[in-house]
Amino acid sequence: MRLSDFWRLMDNEFGDGYSRVLARDLVLGPVDGRTAAQALQAGVEPRRVWLAVCDVQDIPAARRLGRDAKPMP
Repeated sequence: MRLSDFWRLMDNEFGDGYSRVLARDLVLGPVDGRTAAQALQAGVEPRRVWLAVCDVQDIPAARRLGRDAKPMP
């Protein structure tokens, strides 16, 4: 996943403004207790960060690929 895909998914799920707040402030246990912004800056793969956000925010599997994409079986 590219960084641009990460931000597209964040913006689609949470909105343009709130996605930045979450990335800056929400601590994610699955990426060593960093925020999404800190994890990305440290070089953590964007897909891993996105999935950590999904886990912490209880995003359903049907929306983890984006609102228009269908989940893989």
